Amino acid sequence: MNKDTGIGFDVLFTNASLGIMVANEQGTIVLANPFLLNQFGYSEKELLGQKIEQLIPERYHSRHITHVHHYNEHPKNRPMGLGLDLYAIRKNGTEFPVEVSLGSYQTDQGKYVIAFLSDISKRKEAEQALQQLNEALEQKVEERTVTLKSTVKQLASLIAETEAKDTELNRINIFLKNIWNHAEAIIIVTDDAGIIKMINPAAERLLSYSETELIGKRTPAVFLDETGISLASLIDKAGNGTSNEAEVYYKRKDDSHFPVSQTFTAMRNTQGTIEGYLMIAMDISKRKKAETDLLVALQKEKELSELKSRFVSIASHEFRTPLSTVLSSAYLISKYAEKEDQYRRDKHIQRIVSAVNMLTDILNDFLSVGKIEEGKIQLRRTVFDIEQHLTQTTNELIGLLKNNQQIHYRHEGALQIELDPSLIKHILINLLSNAIKFSPEGSVIELQSTRTPGNLKISVTDNGIGISAEDQLHLFERFFRAANATNIQGTGLGLHIVSKYVELLNGTINCRSQLDAGTTFELNFQVKP
Repeated sequence: MNKDTGIGFDVLFTNASLGIMVANEQGTIVLANPFLLNQFGYSEKELLGQKIEQLIPERYHSRHITHVHHYNEHPKNRPMGLGLDLYAIRKNGTEFPVEVSLGSYQTDQGKYVIAFLSDISKRKEAEQALQQLNEALEQKVEERTVTLKSTVKQLASLIAETEAKDTELNRINIFLKNIWNHAEAIIIVTDDAGIIKMINPAAERLLSYSETELIGKRTPAVFLDETGISLASLIDKAGNGTSNEAEVYYKRKDDSHFPVSQTFTAMRNTQGTIEGYLMIAMDISKRKKAETDLLVALQKEKELSELKSRFVSIASHEFRTPLSTVLSSAYLISKYAEKEDQYRRDKHIQRIVSAVNMLTDILNDFLSVGKIEEGKIQLRRTVFDIEQHLTQTTNELIGLLKNNQQIHYRHEGALQIELDPSLIKHILINLLSNAIKFSPEGSVIELQSTRTPGNLKISVTDNGIGISAEDQLHLFERFFRAANATNIQGTGLGLHIVSKYVELLNGTINCRSQLDAGTTFELNFQVKP
């Protein structure tokens, strides 16, 4: 009994909500709490003196005997069967999955093994969905999840036997003290008013409070701030016998939060009167992170699947026109066999080249999006002459210009800059190609670059069909096409790719446009002086 609190380990043992069993070196059961007896359907007389294998399905007996022998040679406190699915069998022959934690202790009567058994049937059902999606990830989650309920039952079940004899009371108290001191779960005992009377070392460590700061001075409400569950509601449910197991967030002394799996149980004396409450919580931060990582991976897989579906849909539509052009031009070339038909053959050859280039552009767009989604784009920064680089890029697009279209380029400021020239080229080709495609014949496209000590600004201005204010809100989304551009060849991926490349370069992109009044795209990149 704790002299300061007036609460003995027998009360905790009696009110524990998990199965606890003690066996000697020979594997004979010498102690079992009421919860475990009820859990397996045995009376105390039927179970005590029996071998541990009576609670284990027969197919596991030989392997378990080997494990018992190994554990007796190398005893230490640890969970049992890491990485394995463990099962127990009731008196009526039904099996159920369990989690087992082991501990050992040496007394004058010999060496004993303490086993804490937790029925995890409901949790197994809940985890089945995640297991079907990713069995490898589930294994990691299971290894890092030592359930709170197991620790509660381990601590509480041993206490029931303390009513037998004084010698038994001393022996079991030693067991319980070791569990109390070495459990990895937060364990808090309060009086019937909710004032903290006992906290274990794990609670001090995980909550960043010392024992003197909490005992007799505070209630668990200090940890439940902003969790949506009040201490009053927990006490009310515990008093009514309502299930009080939930996942909530605890707040440490430094105001940081972390997720826990919590149980809150009323502790009653032999007359049924509530003498206090037992609160046990397990840090499930790693499990939550694993679940979040899985959801992110599933969402990424969903997006990639959608990208593939959209590719098939768009490719089947966008490929039709250029392929038809190639086929018709190839057929007509075969018909122009005379020497004087050379100019006709050249015309159709140019149409084939243009169609093939269009197909190549479509494929490049989808390949670029795929690399971006998979995180395979790598920056290769180097120092280069920005004016020379943009001039060369512009010259490569001369063949795309419509009748009498022109690109005017001017640069201001220093020439040397450190960026990824390949990504800059891809960005500029996309913006200039769009300006050419959406501008009329005889129009002028303005390209300007300005280099200041800490910034590079590039702008592309055309006098084309423009973009509505509503469409500008979705301009950089995947597969989006403006309402006035649906009849013009395109995949709706170009500006999405541009925005991702700009993002990789830690830059920004802005669009200013009006319908039938042209469009300006402005890029800004922070650069080293």
